[in-house]
Amino acid sequence: MGPRLLIALGALASCRCSAQRSLRAAQRAAFGVTVVAATPAAGAPTVGGCAVFPADNPWNTDVRSAPRDPRSDRYIANIQAHGPGFLHPDFGSNAAYGIPFVVVPATQPRVAVRYTEYGDESDPGPFPIPAGAAIEGGRDRHVIVVQQGSCELFELYHSEPDGPGWAAGAGARFDLRSNALRTDTWTSCDQAGLPILPGLVRYDEVRAGAIRHALRVTFEHTQEGWIPPATHPGGDGDVDAPPMGLRLRLKASFDLGPYRGAARVVLEALRTYGMFTADTGGNWYLSGEANTAWNDGDLDQLKDVPGTAFEVVQGEAIRRRP
Repeated sequence: MGPRLLIALGALASCRCSAQRSLRAAQRAAFGVTVVAATPAAGAPTVGGCAVFPADNPWNTDVRSAPRDPRSDRYIANIQAHGPGFLHPDFGSNAAYGIPFVVVPATQPRVAVRYTEYGDESDPGPFPIPAGAAIEGGRDRHVIVVQQGSCELFELYHSEPDGPGWAAGAGARFDLRSNALRTDTWTSCDQAGLPILPGLVRYDEVRAGAIRHALRVTFEHTQEGWIPPATHPGGDGDVDAPPMGLRLRLKASFDLGPYRGAARVVLEALRTYGMFTADTGGNWYLSGEANTAWNDGDLDQLKDVPGTAFEVVQGEAIRRRP
């Protein structure tokens, strides 16, 4: 291959890269998000007029100054060794990705729920879930409902319409006005026994410029133990794997300067509130609301963030089944 051809190919490649960078920059600019300070003083997050747990709930706690877990490096090394090592937004403009939720009025009729898998660890119905409620795509098929007035959260797993009601693998009810946890050793619609809704990256919050709560993350390899507010273990005896409820935060030293729009809002939240290990799944998969309005080019910035940019926050001692 002659030198002129090499120069020409190099110029073409450079042009293509510049065009891609320009397109990505335009996508980010189009999102039009102004990042604001995400501080607890601004109040607890709300959905449908309901505070999503009290301001002092673990989901809403600022962990920037919390102690670093002495085993942080071991946990991070284990996570990095068991799957892709970069943050991955598991939501976007494609409606097949992300987890939907619906807000219903206080008058929403309650219907029966028939459990098919984990009924002994589920909350009995009836639940105020409307016919035609949005079901998450993929295999988990979560349904999430917030009821106004009562400010209760209802979640189903492996959901299917069942006559006038619903069939589900598991179901959980949470009082959004309370800090009460599920019974120890009980799962929920997440393996950890945690609620799903509080950990979602929500479109309205990102558009407002701040997320004021911790987020939900999954890992491919999890430990057979849990840390409150989780109540149920992961699946492996490896003591270096993350237990359910393990809380991670973005390191203060990680440079946020290059990040814009939605990605910057998410990263600010991960630095301030962190994220809870909630389920066994894709490595570093961050959960968000299903919404076709997401700007994928903007969210793609998160894929450049390595797992080594995170550290583990020290929590309570790991609990295990008797």
